Amino acid sequence: MSSYFQRPLDLGADISHQSLTKYMNGHCDVVMGAAVVNDEKLYEKLFYLQRANGAVPSPIDCFLVSRGLKTLHLRMREHMTNGLIVAKFLESHPCVEKVLHPGLPSHPQYELVKKQARGTSGMLCFYVKGGLQEAKSFLKNLKLIVLAVSLGGPESLVAHPATMTHKHTPKENRLAVGITDNLIRLSVGLETVEDLTADLDQALRTAVAV
Repeated sequence: MSSYFQRPLDLGADISHQSLTKYMNGHCDVVMGAAVVNDEKLYEKLFYLQRANGAVPSPIDCFLVSRGLKTLHLRMREHMTNGLIVAKFLESHPCVEKVLHPGLPSHPQYELVKKQARGTSGMLCFYVKGGLQEAKSFLKNLKLIVLAVSLGGPESLVAHPATMTHKHTPKENRLAVGITDNLIRLSVGLETVEDLTADLDQALRTAVAV
């Protein structure tokens, strides 16, 4: 979501942890984070620890993030637009069981998001109808969207949590938080949205019998 759409410090947080690797940088070429505060004493303590422990980013990483921040507002608005279009498309698709996107009224925290944020990102999850076989077939048949564990870049990326990010998590723990074999995580990028929905549609219809 990035600080463009939500500002935790304004909501009462003491420290806002930002993954600059993702939307803030926006080009998938930096590994970097930031702890943001608005309290001078807390800042001095954290700055001391940063210097003492050597957790200092390289000049080139700082330059790349600075470059990305210049277009953050443009990229986030497009991520939000594309993300909502794709989420609504999937929610009405006959091969999809359920969609999780905070910008949809069907999301359990939709009202909370409206109170706390000015918009949403391109991140969403959805459940393909079927199980592991259908999920793998869907991923295999995508032509434009890339299978990879990342998010926040200009390209759309898809991941299968059960066999990728949470592969080594005990199955009962995965299922307890909704990470089933048919769950797909999608980072909607900046491509022409009609190309994205067309790719999703053909892959879903190939994988799922309706």
